[in-house]
Amino acid sequence: MCDKLDLSEVEKFNKKKLKKTNTEEKNMLPSKETIEQEKECGKTS
Repeated sequence: MCDKLDLSEVEKFNKKKLKKTNTEEKNMLPSKETIEQEKECGKTS
């Protein structure tokens, strides 16, 4: 491998051409019932 990376393309990159996006984080936590069901399955196996 080469010791020096070729960054010429990175230097030419134009961030202004990127589209704006809205990110929406979804962090769905399991319900109390689901947790209890998982606990029961763990005990039987």
